[in-house]
Amino acid sequence: MSRNNLAGQRALVTGATSGIGRAVALQLARDGAEVLVHGRDAARGAETVEEITAAGGKASFVAADLGDAADVQRLAREVGDVDILVNNAGIALFGPTAEFDVSAFDKMFASNVRAPFFLVAAFAPGMAARGHGSIVSVSSMAGGVGLVGGAAYGATKASL
Repeated sequence: MSRNNLAGQRALVTGATSGIGRAVALQLARDGAEVLVHGRDAARGAETVEEITAAGGKASFVAADLGDAADVQRLAREVGDVDILVNNAGIALFGPTAEFDVSAFDKMFASNVRAPFFLVAAFAPGMAARGHGSIVSVSSMAGGVGLVGGAAYGATKASL
């Protein structure tokens, strides 16, 4: 069922090749938005785009490594204006705090916190100038409760 209440709007959904992100991308397309399906895996991105276009929607795949600050900036430039930003992508690495690897910690914060922050910084001014826009950042209950081995992941989700 298509409500088309988002017709004419462009949506960027990060992490849209599986799970929650894919479900959000499919729903936004059903509601009439043009969806920019972000991910790292072009094959899975193509599957999501195909499902959207087969149902009559409009979508394209955009690849970027959200752990790489320069790639995040490139993504924002290449995508152009969007009306909807869904910061969904994230990585979850777990382990005892005393043994947690600093590179894993940095990787999670880059993808889960820095990338969404700078995507908002890239797209929010245009939304404000146009007088409309929506930004949704998907967090986790892990940001509000303690999980064994999940201190670093929980910190990224609480930060978001």
